[in-house]
Amino acid sequence: MHGTALLRAAHLGPTLAVTVVAWLLALSADLDPGTVALVVLAVLTGQLVIGWSNDLADLRRDVQVGRADKPLAAGEVGQRTVLVALGVAAAACVVLSFALGWRAGLCHLLPGVGGGLAYNLGLKSTRWSWLPYAVAFGALPAVVTLAQTPPVLPPWSVMAAGALLGVGAHFVNVLPDLADDAATGVRGLPHRLGARASQLVATGVLVLASATVVLGPAGTPGSLAWVALGVTGVLAVVALLGSGKTPFRAAVGIALVNVALLTLAGNA
Repeated sequence: MHGTALLRAAHLGPTLAVTVVAWLLALSADLDPGTVALVVLAVLTGQLVIGWSNDLADLRRDVQVGRADKPLAAGEVGQRTVLVALGVAAAACVVLSFALGWRAGLCHLLPGVGGGLAYNLGLKSTRWSWLPYAVAFGALPAVVTLAQTPPVLPPWSVMAAGALLGVGAHFVNVLPDLADDAATGVRGLPHRLGARASQLVATGVLVLASATVVLGPAGTPGSLAWVALGVTGVLAVVALLGSGKTPFRAAVGIALVNVALLTLAGNA
């Protein structure tokens, strides 16, 4: 019971989604199976650090508004347990990240995990709340390619699309919590814009991300690329019209479609 609550306190859905994206990116790169496994484990532990630190940072606010869906606020798992788990995950993340090489390690720990921690510890309540998402998601493809031999940076279009997808994910992820956040003084950019404007911004950013993935690389896009662009358009409509966690899931779907397309292109 406590184990399940501990995992839910790590925001298990987003944690696994980002880890799967990293796995697909690693499969498309010139990496051996051992390095692919290291990428997955480094990103997984990094996401656990971000998830648990988020619930710890939000504990007072979550208790104030009665967030029964948050295991820490609901008393399903103790604060000490989460702190210990966070410490273990952080130590493992550092070791695993640098096992990928110092370039990939720094790229993962600073813009990647560091961006998530910066969001948790203050930026989430400012007009710059979107920035950590842009930085972290934009850096994720570079973590993978910098782990190659020799290390290289990915194409600009891949990093730009990752950054745009991160911004879109931020907007749709906070939409269900706008009222609770407002009651506790959290005023990130989506809160300042309001629900309707945030849905519009998220949809526009996600469509732009998809277009960047398809149209950014040199050469003429293939038929699969156009199909992917159509699918992401449908998912963008879902993100615009959906409610609850549906917009976030649609954003993750767009990310997975685009990363899957990059994976196929890399293996061609």
